[in-house]
Amino acid sequence: MSLVPVPVTAADRAACSVSGLLARVGDKWSLLVLVLLAERPYGFNELDRAVHGLSRRILTRTLRALERDGLVSREVRPGRAAGVTYAATALGRSLLELVVPLGRWVLRHEAEIEAARSAYDREVSTRRAVSTLD
Repeated sequence: MSLVPVPVTAADRAACSVSGLLARVGDKWSLLVLVLLAERPYGFNELDRAVHGLSRRILTRTLRALERDGLVSREVRPGRAAGVTYAATALGRSLLELVVPLGRWVLRHEAEIEAARSAYDREVSTRRAVSTLD
């Protein structure tokens, strides 16, 4: 049984809402930020300190994109402790219910994946060496 009921063209993929969301959750930072926000709400500066290697500009972009997709909520705190608090929405948490098992699968098969990558890299390196001799 095929997972795709009909042939998929490049135009279909470009117009597909699934592609956009998969690109979002497949980027470098979105899932990490979403996992943190699922644990508890964070202020921007607090989140900035929690995620190492992420610039404030990229954090802002990531949060806006997650908010736009409905995965994260943004609440402005008025008063003396003014600021913004971000939290995972129910939709964001439901996404994590699907993604966390994928992460577990990766961890379970990490050694196999690394072995496959190493074998591939050796093969490509050998092919390049042979092609330079030709």
